[in-house]
Amino acid sequence: MENDRESFFSVIRNGETADVVRMISENPDLINARDERGTTPLILATYYDRGDIANALIHNGAEVDAKDASGNTALMGVCLKGFTSVAKKLIEKGADVNARNAMGASCLIYAVTFNREVIAKLLIGHGADKGLKDARGNSALDHARMQGLPALMELLGNT
Repeated sequence: MENDRESFFSVIRNGETADVVRMISENPDLINARDERGTTPLILATYYDRGDIANALIHNGAEVDAKDASGNTALMGVCLKGFTSVAKKLIEKGADVNARNAMGASCLIYAVTFNREVIAKLLIGHGADKGLKDARGNSALDHARMQGLPALMELLGNT
């Protein structure tokens, strides 16, 4: 199983969609396998902006809100990276826009921290809680203020 998992994660990184689909059909347990950091195939696929692979994984039963060892979800990763189309797909498939990691950071806090305005708008449009605070007591608006991001400050209701 170890070699299967390593091979599976490798084909995800390389964007080999057909191989991912084949490997899932041969070994369905791979769908929610984890690497040494607790990363799932879906988290890995979304982190590398592999939308087709993410779709195949979700279609075959991948847990959309699975968390890695730090408590990060696939949606959090795309908020950090700025992959809007993958963020839309995850939200469409029911990803929790208010999920929080071990440090209390939410998807919206990540989107704001990394100046991903389009994704921040998308999250808010799908019910992201603007008032969530991370472990340091900072909300998304606080992060926008600290970084001097006026468009995001306006979006988050800075007056």
